[in-house]
Amino acid sequence: MINSRNKSEFNEKLTLSPYASYSIDSKGRVKRERKCIYRTEYQRDRDRILHSKSFRRLKDKTQVFLAPYGDHFRTRLTHVLEVAQISRTISRALGLNEDLSEAIALGHDLGHTPFGHAGEQALNKIHKKGFKHFMQSLRIVELLEKNGKGLNLTYEVRDGISKHSKGKGPIINKRIKIQTLEGQVVRLSDIFAYFTHDLDDALRSSLIKKKDIPIKLTRFFGDKHSERISKVVSDTIANTIAADYKDIAISKELETNLVNMRSFLFEKVYYNEEIKANFDKAKQVLIDLYSFFLSNKKALRELYKFSSGNNEDDCCDFIAGMSDDFALEIHKSIFVPKKWSFVGFKV
Repeated sequence: MINSRNKSEFNEKLTLSPYASYSIDSKGRVKRERKCIYRTEYQRDRDRILHSKSFRRLKDKTQVFLAPYGDHFRTRLTHVLEVAQISRTISRALGLNEDLSEAIALGHDLGHTPFGHAGEQALNKIHKKGFKHFMQSLRIVELLEKNGKGLNLTYEVRDGISKHSKGKGPIINKRIKIQTLEGQVVRLSDIFAYFTHDLDDALRSSLIKKKDIPIKLTRFFGDKHSERISKVVSDTIANTIAADYKDIAISKELETNLVNMRSFLFEKVYYNEEIKANFDKAKQVLIDLYSFFLSNKKALRELYKFSSGNNEDDCCDFIAGMSDDFALEIHKSIFVPKKWSFVGFKV
């Protein structure tokens, strides 16, 4: 039988940059497994994420707009696909391991709640241990998937997933030590994807107009979605090569403009009063559900079969895994009174 994995591993050594993460040199998995004869370790991780239940649920989770009317608005699933595409493009140009970049990109948001960051804020407020979506992503792949078995991913993929998030923090953060250049690529590609597609969706929704975007940002990034992607990708590739691959690097000019663009989006889009009012309602939905299931363990067990041994964690895991529509339907079934029916009533 032909072992095509060996051929792929050999080709990595032959064709990739010496700074790339070779799959044959992976630090491995927590639980040792027999290797696949067809796929490298990182290809295998990518496939496990792609076939997971958590990945499928991303199609019905909010990116920015809650349950939008229209087929072209992004969801959390299309977001991770765009992050994966940008990551692969940068990695290919730099001679890095595309499979590793793709696996991290596809898995980085598995732990996102329904209703986007509003849901994350709600669970962080009510759950005693707090809640961060990147740590929940790691919890999913290490424990929750496959009924407590987890996906048993490689160290490098788990490292990239757990360190991708920036929030309002620095775009380039030297304090966060990502172990692979591919993980660094995904961390940057995440903001590249969301600033371009969130801007695109905000324009499509007429929440903002093109004239609202500061002229300096339009001149720097370009007027079209494709121009913005090309700008950030080209800058990253050129500056990483110039820095001799010490880290994935971008120019100071790009970093400054990314910070300014992110500030613009927070002010005009994410904190827009119309969106905020809707998300405040969404937060209350999750707070109500958490409180209900925490005090009604039997109801939780009827809907959520896996138990970690901690009821509070189970409540949090169950709610965080919900899609937007499922959360709304469960909330409606619990808190909205049903009409009384006089079925069989005789006068």
